[in-house]
Amino acid sequence: MRLRLAGVFLCFWVASHAQTGKEKGYVYTVDITKVVKDRVYVELLSPAISSDEIIFYFPKIVPGTYDIADYGRYVTEFTATDKKGRKLEVLKVDDNTWKIKGATKLARISYWVDDTIDTEMKGPEIFQSAGTNIEEGKNFIMNTSGYFGYFKDMKELPFQFNVIRPKDFYGTTGLIAQQTGKPLSILKLEKGGREKDKLVDVYKTSNYDQLVDSPLMYNKADTAVIRVANTEVLVGAYSPTGKITAKEIAASIREVLMAQKEFLGGKLPVEKYAFIFYFTDKPLYSYGALEHSYSSMYYMPEMTIEQINQQLHDFAAHEFFHIITPLGIHSQEIGHFDFNDPKMSQHLWMYEGVTEYFAGLVQLKYNLIDLHQYLEMLYEKMMTSDGFKNEVPFTEISKFTLDKYNDQYYNVYQKGALIGFCLDVKLRKLSHGKYGLQNLMLDLSKKFGKDKAFEDDQLFDEITRMTYPEIGTFFKRYVQGPEKLPLKEAFAEIGILYTDEAKMKTLNLGIDQDVIGVEEIEGKPKLKIVTGDNLSPVGKALGFKNDDILIKLNGEIIPDVGPELEGFLSRHFASLEAGKSLSYTVLRKDDKGKSSLVDLSTPNAEVEVTRRHLLEVDPEATPEEIALRDAWMKP
Repeated sequence: MRLRLAGVFLCFWVASHAQTGKEKGYVYTVDITKVVKDRVYVELLSPAISSDEIIFYFPKIVPGTYDIADYGRYVTEFTATDKKGRKLEVLKVDDNTWKIKGATKLARISYWVDDTIDTEMKGPEIFQSAGTNIEEGKNFIMNTSGYFGYFKDMKELPFQFNVIRPKDFYGTTGLIAQQTGKPLSILKLEKGGREKDKLVDVYKTSNYDQLVDSPLMYNKADTAVIRVANTEVLVGAYSPTGKITAKEIAASIREVLMAQKEFLGGKLPVEKYAFIFYFTDKPLYSYGALEHSYSSMYYMPEMTIEQINQQLHDFAAHEFFHIITPLGIHSQEIGHFDFNDPKMSQHLWMYEGVTEYFAGLVQLKYNLIDLHQYLEMLYEKMMTSDGFKNEVPFTEISKFTLDKYNDQYYNVYQKGALIGFCLDVKLRKLSHGKYGLQNLMLDLSKKFGKDKAFEDDQLFDEITRMTYPEIGTFFKRYVQGPEKLPLKEAFAEIGILYTDEAKMKTLNLGIDQDVIGVEEIEGKPKLKIVTGDNLSPVGKALGFKNDDILIKLNGEIIPDVGPELEGFLSRHFASLEAGKSLSYTVLRKDDKGKSSLVDLSTPNAEVEVTRRHLLEVDPEATPEEIALRDAWMKP
């Protein structure tokens, strides 16, 4: 059978099975060897439908993103047919919904899927780590939410999906495949079954939730394996210019994973886990990772291992800890997620906040960073959190993160982690150092586990029963209530001096955070001056003007906006000396719009600034405070 599309003739497959899709649930096949305009063809052998009309969905949102995605926007040429190939009537209801009539006769659904990363599409932008990438002959990011849909009220059926791939491609995933590298003949294709350069991988999941929880990445094999206690940890990478490899990543994160194993009691709740890394050599304004129960997907700028080492530690520590929550501790809203009419949990403080807190704490406990470095992490979180609505109860921020508080979501990783810190110290204080948040999370995972959800509005009462009445008061005041976190009290308990605000004299680089922005120059994101109104005295002395593009600092080329930039600026800040010349080269437009390089310089001088959230180890800490600090920060 042939399909004509945009002037290109394509052979496509019609799979048959010894058992039909009606007997086996959903059976999908996607062929990543045939790409047309960044699109791939997907076919579904339908499960049995008992009603004359049925609704077919693509997800509006997926767990862990807390943003609307509307994956159905990327689906075209949606067709439903009976077993003789006759088309059934299909009505597209909205971006993610199709109504199929005569559904009792339904045998197959087919459609084309476009990628989300390179394609311009109206509507919400999909976070890259939750998206799809289709690069013919190079790489395929397969977040399954972008490839496969489900029927209304039928997402609990089993799913099988077959991936037709080039023979030299490998699929990195946390799933344990049913079959890999099999000939096309296992699908009993009507067309194209003799193509020897293609193979088939077969995967199965128990339901749609597990399917969406199981991303894959296909490209030429670049993998490494780390054995962590009882768990096989697979690292898969795609680096377009070969700057970084899976072996380098595995070597970098191995010590973090070993520390996490000890943190979690020496045994992990999964048999296999996959770190899936996609690196791009294109300019990025944002990047990150998305957690899953058995894997995590990373979309990051391509850099060398030396440039990205600490960030890999931080990312890997955070995402790997999600094997505890939400895998082992979650509410009904997460355990039975509604992909098209989601109800959000009020406990992002735990799912993301505590996870982020543990990601730093584990590095401190097992000597991957020292106390000074960890306090710097907490300082950055306090500073960043100041820019959010901290007067709103965190449970409210969480519950309404999809709509009225969507712009507050990033505070989950800031204030959420600080909630974890304060709660941890409180538990340690009440138990005389014997019981902390680490113990509580392990006890909660034993009480509930991956197959038992808690009631969303009962968690605080449950934790209070398991611990102390004072913990219930803590939740009511600082998580369910609008009170500011008791940071000074928490730090004091472990012998750390905390000052909320103080004036002091210091040197600076003249480019404070509230005066700089980003502009793309020749395809690269560069720092620029966005307003001269808030320039520090040093910035004014330099003579910065609005829209100046920063090219050099003290004769060194300033890196593009990205992970390398922070270290560059920190190094130059550390080398500042009063009276020593501070210089910049900027790209500046004149009145006629012509750009030219302009050199600026000034002797550096101390200026009075207001500093917030100052932290210092108390040299006069009591023995009790030191003992509690040790219980908190040591294994």
